[in-house]
Amino acid sequence: MRTVFFRLHIPHIDHPIFLFFAALLGGTVNSVAGGGSFISFPALLFTGMAPIPANATNTVALWPGTVASSVAYRGAFTSHARTLLPPLLVTCIFGGVLGAWILLRTPPATFLHLVPWLLLIATLLFVFSGRMTAWIRNRAGHAPGDEKLPRGLFFTGLFLQLIIAMYVGYFGAGTGILVLALLALLGMEDIHAMNGMKTLLVSVANGVAIVTFIWARVIVWPQGLLMVAGAATGGYGGAYLAQKMNPQYVRRLVIAIGFGMAAYFFYRY
Repeated sequence: MRTVFFRLHIPHIDHPIFLFFAALLGGTVNSVAGGGSFISFPALLFTGMAPIPANATNTVALWPGTVASSVAYRGAFTSHARTLLPPLLVTCIFGGVLGAWILLRTPPATFLHLVPWLLLIATLLFVFSGRMTAWIRNRAGHAPGDEKLPRGLFFTGLFLQLIIAMYVGYFGAGTGILVLALLALLGMEDIHAMNGMKTLLVSVANGVAIVTFIWARVIVWPQGLLMVAGAATGGYGGAYLAQKMNPQYVRRLVIAIGFGMAAYFFYRY
């Protein structure tokens, strides 16, 4: 039985214009700190689209924006980021496919009840990531500045990334907060490199999920292609804007968006 979260038809609003600007804003938010789906996914529901097709269409709409953001961040990757990238990408591929497969076979409402708690916990992890990373390094005998992670911490990170990638394929809203928290726990400290890693990893997980959705024929292409244009524009411009900001401002923005998204889902569900 398909569960409908809510369906609201917005009167007197031109749907193409409404969806384009929702995707534009969502792509911009995604490039800075994640959470663009909290704008674009409800926008699709407001036009009367059923939740599962809206989720799949939203994934298509925002995917080019995250890819564009990854390109914009190409110069921000540190040596630490390049070391972590290959194994994390592999887990993203497996997790993205598995999450999309689960979505197509379970009612989305079941997982949505967990989303506020995941966002809240991930945001708190990011707030205290500096202290937590130092504690983990001290416990593992990992010297500050050493980019070689303890084996246990490394494989724990891969497992957590697999879970996050499954969430990306299943729903994906707020994924940026989860990835940033994970990267902080793996010892990354440069916020711009972390944002670049976040957008690339999310792009890969969403890309394989889209292939699964295409195979299942659940994407609504007219709305999806319209929103692609808006999200790509917002994603590429937002990435450059984020890199010009003070890193502390970006970090505070990430935290504010994280708490805001958690509060929204607690209120709604």
